[in-house]
Amino acid sequence: MEQRQVFISHSVHDAEWARSFARALKDRGVTVWFDEFDVRRGESVRDALEAGLRSSEVLVALLDQESPARPNLFFELGAAIALGKKVVPIVPRDLDPSFLPLDVRLRRYLIRETPERTAEELTNTLQAA
Repeated sequence: MEQRQVFISHSVHDAEWARSFARALKDRGVTVWFDEFDVRRGESVRDALEAGLRSSEVLVALLDQESPARPNLFFELGAAIALGKKVVPIVPRDLDPSFLPLDVRLRRYLIRETPERTAEELTNTLQAA
């Protein structure tokens, strides 16, 4: 598989699932930018996020009903779209799509399952692209 760096956008309350998902992607050979792994102590989080987005080809956005209230989500989505990055939303099965930002609703998204199963689905998606 061509090495494509994936940037994982997530909320604080989703950190544990996101961490497991990031590890599952790494286990499948995907290069991952994940804040807990890539932002060093004392480093500007905003600067690190921007650098991570710029160096990634794909933004994976882990979304839920509270996502529209996350200002970082809109920064990350806007930056990724402006930079021409592929955006892959991952949403819970029971999420009402009307809760999602319009730019996300207009994209085909993955349904969130276990971190391992979702990582497998994303890896398959990236290989097919």
